[in-house]
Order: sequence, then C-alpha cells, then structure tokens
Amino acid sequence: MENAALLSIVVIIVLGIFSQWAAWRIKWPSIVIMSIAGMLIGPVFGLINPEQALAELYSPLISLAVAIILFEASSSLDIREIKDISKSVFRIITAGAFIAWIGGSLAAHYIAGLRLELGFIIGGLFIVTGPTVIIPLLRQSKLKPRMAAVLKWEGIILDPVGPLLALFAYQVIKVMTWESIGVNFLLFFFLGALGAAAIGYGAGLVVSILISKGLLPEYLKSPILLAFILISFTISEMVINETGMLAVTVMGLTLARTKKYVASIGGTGEFVENISILLTSTVFILLTSSLSREIIGDVLTFSIIAFVVVMLFIVRPLSIWISTIGTELTLKEKTLISWIAPRGIVALTVSGYFATILMEDGYDDATILVALTFALVFITVCAHGFTLRPLAKKFGLATPKQPGILIVGANEFSIAFAEQCKQMDIPVLIIDHSYRQLPAANEKGIQTYHGEILSEQTSYDIDLTPYEFILAMTDEAAYNALVCQTYIPEYGYDFTFLLPVREQTEAKGQKVPRAIKANILFEEVQEAFVKKVQQGYTFKTIEPAIDEKTTADKVDYPGMLLFIQKEDDSLAFVTRGKKPTVHSGDMLVVFSMENDE
Repeated sequence: MENAALLSIVVIIVLGIFSQWAAWRIKWPSIVIMSIAGMLIGPVFGLINPEQALAELYSPLISLAVAIILFEASSSLDIREIKDISKSVFRIITAGAFIAWIGGSLAAHYIAGLRLELGFIIGGLFIVTGPTVIIPLLRQSKLKPRMAAVLKWEGIILDPVGPLLALFAYQVIKVMTWESIGVNFLLFFFLGALGAAAIGYGAGLVVSILISKGLLPEYLKSPILLAFILISFTISEMVINETGMLAVTVMGLTLARTKKYVASIGGTGEFVENISILLTSTVFILLTSSLSREIIGDVLTFSIIAFVVVMLFIVRPLSIWISTIGTELTLKEKTLISWIAPRGIVALTVSGYFATILMEDGYDDATILVALTFALVFITVCAHGFTLRPLAKKFGLATPKQPGILIVGANEFSIAFAEQCKQMDIPVLIIDHSYRQLPAANEKGIQTYHGEILSEQTSYDIDLTPYEFILAMTDEAAYNALVCQTYIPEYGYDFTFLLPVREQTEAKGQKVPRAIKANILFEEVQEAFVKKVQQGYTFKTIEPAIDEKTTADKVDYPGMLLFIQKEDDSLAFVTRGKKPTVHSGDMLVVFSMENDE
C-alpha cells in the first residue's frame, strides 16, 4: 500500500512537470496536455488510481494545494492593473456572475435533467474559472494587459465565490425541505463566511507586520508565509466546509495591498509562485487520473454535451454582454471575454464534495454531477486553450508573435541598434530614467519611455509583454547588473543580457557569476561601440550562402556579428564565449564600416 501511494505521488509529480515542459515545447496549452496525460494513466490504461492509493489523504492534499494556488494568484493582484477597466471588472464579478448563476442553473435543470434545486447548487459552482486554468492560458497566449487583467481578476475573485454560492444554495434547500432545520442555519453560514474572511484578513496583517518589522529572518519568510496560508485555510474549513478558499483569497488580497508599501514582502512571491506552478500541474493530473471509465462514458451522453454547448454559446456570452453594457470594453474585447471561461480544479473538487453529500441526502440524480463537471472542464479547457491565442490575434488583442527587445539605456549605439531592429520589424522599446538621449531616439521613430525600469509602477504604465528580451545598455556598469539581476526571474537567464561599459571594469565577463548576472553581449564594450557609431559604423543584414547548419565563426561576413534573426523570427544574440548556430535562411546582423564588404 505504501509503495502504491509512493509510486502514484512520484508519477503524478513527474508527469505534471514534464507535461508543462512538453506544452512549452510544442506550444500547446499546458492544461490540455495535463488533462490528456491524467486520463491516459488513469481511466484509459488504468496504470494508477491516486484516489485509491492515497485513500483518506487524497481530498485533504488537493484542498491544501488549491489553497496555495489561490493564495498565490490573489496575492499577485494589484488594483493598478484595472485602473482603466474597473467598471467592467466590477460588473463581471457581480452582475455577470449572477446572470451566469441563473443561466447555468436553468441549463442544468432543463438541459442536463437535474432537479431544479440541484441545478442552483451546481450553477453556482460553474461561475468559477479560477487561476488554475486562467493563469496558464494567459501565460501562453500573451494577451494585452487589459484583457489579461479582466480574465485574471474574474477568475481569482470568483474562485471562492462559486463554491460559496453553491453552499448557500445547498443551505437554502435544507432550510426549505428539512423541518428540523431553521433559518438560523443560514445565519450560521453567513457568520462562518464572514469569519473566514476575518481569518484571512488577520493572517495577512500578521504576516505583513512580522515581515515589515524585521521579526522574521530572510530564510524563514516564505516557510512561515506558507504556514499561515495552511493555518488560515484549515481553520476556516473546520468551521464550515468550502470557506477556506475565501480565507486564503482575502489573505492574498491583504498581502497584495501591503507589499506595495513593504518591499521585502514581495520577495516571498517567487517561492510561492514556483510551488503554485508545481501544484497546478500535479493536482490537475491527480484529479483526471482518478476519474473512472464510467464517468468518462457518462460525459458522452447527449444531455451532458448539450448542457456544455449551452454554457459555452448562450450562458457565458449573455452574462458578459449584459453585464458590460455601457462599460469601457470594446466590441472585440467583449467578444473575446464572452468566449473565454475554462473551468478547472475548483469545479472538479467541489462538485465531488457536493455529489457525495447530496447522494447521502437522497438525491439520486446527483450521481451525474462529477461527469457533468468533468465534461464542462475538459471541453472548455480544450476549446478555450486552443482558440484564445488565435482569436486574440485576430481581434488585435494579443502581442505580436515577433519577439521584441526592451533596451534599457539611451545612447548613440543603443539608438542605432534600436533603429536597425525597427527596420527589421522587430518590436523595440528604449527605457531610460534620464531624458537626455531620448529625443534623439524619438526623432528616428523609436518607441521610448522616460522612467525607472526598476520601479514597479513602470509595469503598469507601459505594456512590457511584447518584449521577450531585455538588454541593459546604460553607461553605468553597476546599474546594468542590477537591472539584469532584477529581471532574470521574470525574463529568464537566456533572455536577459548586458553590455559591458568599459573593458577594465568588466574584464571580458570572466568574473561575472552566471547565477546572478545576464549574458555578456558582444565582444566589445559600450564605449567602443559609441565611438564606432561616431566614426561611421553602420548595421548590415546578410543572408549567408550555406547549405547546412554551422557555427557563426565559420561564416564570412564583414565587421562584427551582433545577432541572428532565425527563419522562424526568433533571435539569437552573440555573447562572449558562445558561438551561435547559423542555418540556411537565417539573417545575420553585423556592425561594420559603411564601405566594408
């Protein structure tokens, strides 16, 4: 038994991680890969059944994982994200959610065949989208900030609201049908929900005070934060089931507000985010691999498929279009949001809970709740996962596929470099906290921003999502290093570069620690490049006449090679100690004298 549980846990964790990696490699939505992987090892081939292997630990482990995921998502929210669309977001999470609840309830009754009271329970649950499905989709689709913010806020705020609505509907049904239960039962429910919110708020305040007052050592900040998340969730769940998600959401929102004023709180976010990514993939496979073949068979019935179609093409569009009348959203934005509403882990886990207690109460038709939920989850995950990016591109609501370059520091060389990128249709933006050189860039039609790249406010003032690479090119060596060290966690080591300022200060990058600094660009320093621009050096693009791939040092070209634009539009920068590979069809960008051939 112990070996079965151990094997199940290891297989699920490893499969979840590699599903994320495989999705990144083949450019598929990760939640689609995870769903397929879970079904293959579970109901299809019957290799493992985590629910049987983990026994009584199965549900608690999933619940705790969901709590951490939901906290991480809510703690990342910032009101500045929705400063231009606050009315739309408010309407969607209030009026839109109510319309979706009523519509989903009626569809569950008239289309899926559930009793009306069960329809209102499951309809409340189905208003959720949630961070477990929305965040991975947003990460891969690269929506523009407005759309990403609306979908993210809706998913995170409604994630605890959906189970609470379902629970409220269940409590109302018990009061109406059970003579032994009075209206005070509902009062207890509302007090429990308020208590959960108070627990979450109190936990958030305590953590922020402990960190801001320096009462926690740096290495214990993240573990203690994790402990408070688990404590808040567990205490709330022990009072009333399904209120724990409300507690961790409120805790996350409290810390999200606090960390704007206490910089050290933000440092715990990366730890929780990494755990959240691991748990998302693990839990999704855990749930899908535990499904039975009977449930998969039930999914294919006409009534369930018809219910999903009605939810996709009638209930969701109506809830968005009606609730956003007179708001800031454009026609295309409303159309996109009205289509995207994938359901995920919360819907699956909570529907299983309600199926169990409703069958115990004598509602025989509750047996189809899990099949109904899984059908909605799997179909929406696939449909929305594969269509979000194409639809967003068609409506002009996604960033360009062409990878962009964010240049920090305006000088004669970086401006000339940016101008060359612009001529090649590569999105490029120059940011500088000094206004001295920016007018020269503006005159050449280069997009610029006067501000501090290290300021959190910058990410809310401008859209940084089109820029896949960040190049630090200021004339301050320490500042370049700081910029790269700050952005490596966000952009990744292979997409973060710095240009040395002076040879004697950088020593050709030999002493630069790989773990904390970016790749060292090119074979000369900024000082030399600026002088060469003044001497008349220019950029040239060359398509090498080669039949097979080779290294750049084996290709003839005038001047100095700076980067390569691949045939698929990806970019490869020349760095010290790294020789890029050149394929037929690649474009070389070199820096040479005007008359060099």
